[in-house]
Amino acid sequence: MTVQFTDRPDPARDDAGIAKAGTWDVGTPERQRQAVDAIRKAWESREWPHPGLLSYSVHAGEDGRTLLHYSQWSGEQAYQDFVRESRDARDADIDAAVPGIERLAPHTYELYRSGLRAEGDTREPGCVVIVDVEFAGPDPARQRDWVDAVFEALGEDPHTPAGGIAAHFHVSTDGTRVLNYAEWESAGHHIAALAAPGEGIGSPSPLWERVQKYPGMTGGGVNRYTPALSMEAGAGA
Repeated sequence: MTVQFTDRPDPARDDAGIAKAGTWDVGTPERQRQAVDAIRKAWESREWPHPGLLSYSVHAGEDGRTLLHYSQWSGEQAYQDFVRESRDARDADIDAAVPGIERLAPHTYELYRSGLRAEGDTREPGCVVIVDVEFAGPDPARQRDWVDAVFEALGEDPHTPAGGIAAHFHVSTDGTRVLNYAEWESAGHHIAALAAPGEGIGSPSPLWERVQKYPGMTGGGVNRYTPALSMEAGAGA
């Protein structure tokens, strides 16, 4: 199988068993660009590594130093096969081009719920907002209840933020985290939504207050990224 470059991943694809999300710290905007170029070269110079890898995408952090890596897999075994057989050679090429990358081990997620774009909406995301939520200890029911609370608050909110395209809520397989992969038209739209009345995204309401002060929630963060590179398996021997 060959490498095919695409516009973006589809976080809601129904054949993905798990998603992996992790970050690299490369230090500067110039090294961000160099690392993305090195990743592209390392991958396009080889065959697609495993049929169980469904997509692999890299996004450049607004902070000018981080890269978000988001990949979709048929299951954990496919990822372990890739780590054992293919990852080191690609990383060696990338490290030769951009020495000193700090890699944070990825977390493993399953997609739980998506708020999808309306039918006929052809907008392309110019910004991906990653919302991380951490909980005190593993509790899969709590993860899902928090996500359900977000959807309940969204459903009752009379003011939908302009520029939002889709949101994909993932729950970590260890029961401790939620990741929202949110697609926006632009960073400016997300900044404007945060500046509206209320704490974060959403109008002031008891439902949003429950989301923001949910019992057992211990931390998290919100980070904006620009899509930089996305790949999937293409046709070919």
